Amino acid sequence: MQTPSIKRSLFLLSFLFTGVLVAQDKPLGNETVIVVKPYTPSVNDAFKIKETPVLGDSVSLEKKPIKYSVFSVPVASTFTPSKGRATKVEREKRIKLYDNYITLGFGTYSNVLAEFYSNLEVSNSDNFGVYLTHNSSQGGIEDVRLNDEFYDTELNLNYSSRNRKSSWNTELGLEHQLFNWYGLPEQTRLTNEIVHAIDPQQNYFSGSLGGELELYDSFLNKAAAKYRYFGDSFDSAEHNFKADGAFEVNIADELISTKVFADVLSGKFDKGYNDPNELKYSQMIFGITPSLLILRDDLTLNLGASFVYGLDTENSDNSFYIYPQVTASYRLAGDYFIPYAGLEGSLSQNTYYNFAQENPYVSPTLNITPTDKSYDAYVGAKGKLTNSIGYNLKGGYSSEINKALYLANLSNTSSSEDYAYGNSFGVVYDDINTLSISGEINVDVNRDFKLGLNGSFFSYNSEFEAEAWNLPEMKASLLMDYQINEKWFAGANLFYTGERKDREETLNGVGTLGSRTISLDGFTDLNANLGYRFNDQLSIFAKGNNLLGDSYERWSNFPVQGIQIMAGATYKFDYK
Repeated sequence: MQTPSIKRSLFLLSFLFTGVLVAQDKPLGNETVIVVKPYTPSVNDAFKIKETPVLGDSVSLEKKPIKYSVFSVPVASTFTPSKGRATKVEREKRIKLYDNYITLGFGTYSNVLAEFYSNLEVSNSDNFGVYLTHNSSQGGIEDVRLNDEFYDTELNLNYSSRNRKSSWNTELGLEHQLFNWYGLPEQTRLTNEIVHAIDPQQNYFSGSLGGELELYDSFLNKAAAKYRYFGDSFDSAEHNFKADGAFEVNIADELISTKVFADVLSGKFDKGYNDPNELKYSQMIFGITPSLLILRDDLTLNLGASFVYGLDTENSDNSFYIYPQVTASYRLAGDYFIPYAGLEGSLSQNTYYNFAQENPYVSPTLNITPTDKSYDAYVGAKGKLTNSIGYNLKGGYSSEINKALYLANLSNTSSSEDYAYGNSFGVVYDDINTLSISGEINVDVNRDFKLGLNGSFFSYNSEFEAEAWNLPEMKASLLMDYQINEKWFAGANLFYTGERKDREETLNGVGTLGSRTISLDGFTDLNANLGYRFNDQLSIFAKGNNLLGDSYERWSNFPVQGIQIMAGATYKFDYK
């Protein structure tokens, strides 16, 4: 008797063999299957399935080849591909540059502005230039008792040449300036008769001749020399000759540079202030400054020193100075944060010309001597906040011996000189230590709109004088430039100068003259301009100065003109 398991096994084998037989080409006949031994599986018969099983069947089945063909039917299409074209980039219209221009403007207070510039191409490498400028006013400041007109006319001629190995240029300059000592102190009680007898006019005359040479493939990098004569209508005369040269040599991939310089000055004044004797001065400065420039990845280090010899031939005095010339900067965060520091010094030549350009109301009775800046130490950081915003922060401390300070001259009504009524300035020297903090930020709002803001704060410590005369405690400025569109353009600047100290003459109860320290108020000066460009050659402009109308005093007892409006035109042209 067969067990149920045997029956199930027989059924399964029958099903498998039947399936095989059905798969044959020819059906098989009936077969009798005799089971000799019943199938009894054990654990030893178990095996793992191979990844690639091997067929152990005695009957191998051959695959029938499959034959197929693709029935292709053509499809009509109207699509025609077009050739690709590059996107056009709109180019800005190229501004034509002209070699010559002339500007003429007229304004309130009978102000006149005239400029002429011309560049003549002598050859492909040589050019000759002419520059003439004139700025004048007929005066008219309110409550001024003396004539306050001025004018400044300057002519500059230059010739330059450039080739593959060098370039050089020469320059001739002539200048005539007219100013008036119109700042009479209120405390000086002068009758109308005395005031009408005063001729406050001062004329300055200047002539200069100089040249510069630059060599591209030589250890001598640059060389320059310049001579200047400066005089006035009171028989003052000054001669100043400057020369300097720069040498550069590469040694072991390091740049060693050396600068040599000379500054020779001599001059005279017809007399001193309250002193009938002639004033003479003669100063010579010679120096050499070797330095080593070290570049290491983001580090820039300049190590140098200045060796200077100063000679006062008028007083038979000489001195030798050594000044540090060390600067360093490091790109700590690329262009975004660059800390820097420096320790420098110099012996600076003071001249009558420089004094008159900074303060044209000085008297022709000055004592001239150099300023010894023993050191100027500073630290700061500069960089970019964004791609369009740049900044520069700096703090410093300097020590100067014989620093020149402008100080109002006391009145001497017994003098016959027109500058001796307290309406001029002298120069005094003092040892000044200065602590300064400054900051600057520049913003390129876009390609057409730019802003700039800077400010500086100062703290002075004087050794001999009661105050650091006429030095401001603060300076600040805001600059704006705006290209409104292709035709219109505008600009503005705002300047602020803080409080300064000066000296003023006083009268006591018995009529004796004395002096006291006064404070000059800080002032703000707003200037703006607006222009329209008809074409590449012709444009018109209008500008205003001191638009806040503040009749402030840049120097004590010297008020400035009020609101000034000027309009004019500029024309550019070529001779061809």
